[in-house]
Amino acid sequence: MIVVFGSINMDLVARVQAIARPGATVLSRRADSFFGGKGANQAVAAARIGRGGPIAIAMVGAVGNDPFGKACLDNLRENGIDTQAVRIVGEPTGCAFITVDDTGENAITVASGANMALRAADLPQSLLSKASVLVLQMEVPLGENLEVAARARQAGVRVVWNFAPVPAVTERASMTELLAATDVLVVNEHEAVSIAAAVAMSAGEDYLEAGKAVARSFATTCIVTAGARGAFAIGADGSQIHAAARPIAPVDTTGAGDTFVGVLAHGLGEGLEIGNAMRRACAAASLSCLTAGAQAGMPFRDALERHLAQG
Repeated sequence: MIVVFGSINMDLVARVQAIARPGATVLSRRADSFFGGKGANQAVAAARIGRGGPIAIAMVGAVGNDPFGKACLDNLRENGIDTQAVRIVGEPTGCAFITVDDTGENAITVASGANMALRAADLPQSLLSKASVLVLQMEVPLGENLEVAARARQAGVRVVWNFAPVPAVTERASMTELLAATDVLVVNEHEAVSIAAAVAMSAGEDYLEAGKAVARSFATTCIVTAGARGAFAIGADGSQIHAAARPIAPVDTTGAGDTFVGVLAHGLGEGLEIGNAMRRACAAASLSCLTAGAQAGMPFRDALERHLAQG
């Protein structure tokens, strides 16, 4: 089983010609609603790749007692995800406000709501005992994430931590504790540099050097995603594996990183080596950019296999 501990949101998306600069206003013809939240996105990505297979996906999160919360829960269940550990709380369901420009780039503001009410105790030991992989992100309280990660490591469960979005964590001790609890760290170029700086490692703006420093210092595997340049897995010994991105004309890049993480976690749950799991995740992330919305373009396994077969 793969357990995802994290956020559940409703995304409100507006397409614009150009993303607004500070102090500017831009017009959009309409706003559309999509299911989102990094945790829910990653769970859906893993579930679609594993649809009909032996690996179950469970979501641990929190939603409000409101229409968005009900819709989000229904969506998770429709994707075959176990929601027994999703709690209904007094805060409103998390909501993300997303603008997407004509090139497919996006800017996102998240109102966390119920996600900040998620607690480590919401993950029952009975569920954790079935898990082979635990997936974490940074849209729920850091302390709860750390507690869950420690429990997972003690139980022999592999911890995949997506360091996104970058939190306002400046204390070296907190960052060190996070990295020490992680088996596979997934970051983008900017996040890799931010982590290295937070723990006083000298890497400048070189994201690969930053990834190497983190992997070496904390005996973890650091995966750096680099958009059109693909992804790089850096081992604690300094070894490096590259997975190329598939050439595409993106419609919407929202959710591409979450697709990568969910499909990567599923591959690790299946027992794939990190390089093969990462290559499959890169291909899935590319496919996800061809449809508007974080989850709408996430591929099912048959579509991904056809895409991979094309070379």
